[in-house]
Amino acid sequence: MVRTLILMRHGKSAYPDGVGDHERPLAPRGRREAGLAGEWLRETQPPIDAVRCSTATRTRQTLAATGITAPVVYEAGIYDAVPASLIELIQLSDVDVATLLLIGHAPGMPWTAWELANNRDCTPAVELSRKFPTSALAVLRFDRPWADIDQGTGELTHFHIPR
Repeated sequence: MVRTLILMRHGKSAYPDGVGDHERPLAPRGRREAGLAGEWLRETQPPIDAVRCSTATRTRQTLAATGITAPVVYEAGIYDAVPASLIELIQLSDVDVATLLLIGHAPGMPWTAWELANNRDCTPAVELSRKFPTSALAVLRFDRPWADIDQGTGELTHFHIPR
């Protein structure tokens, strides 16, 4: 079974006074662009079977704005995670999941996409290496079970910035 991993950075956040980083909400632009990301996912990608989402307010709001209704697990470890930690989380995915959406933060999302890609000279990889803005999505395909995913084992097929 082909596995599809979608790595999404949260939408543009607001910076209200007195609110800590973990609790920052989305800005109106972030809600709009996350909604556009959800439309793009439904129009271009396989149905999402499962979601792993950071516990930060802005990532939860991003998921809600996408309209994706797959089962979700909120993971505190996604916040400030390095690629090795995110890859370990992906490796623990249920064997029946064909398409996994992971919603997190920079630099974890772009660095993980880069680490997993085996085709770093393709157009999506070049675009990803320039900038991974808020609400951006990296889509990777794998020809192996989640447990066997590791650095350089995925094909980066899309890099999309919803605007």
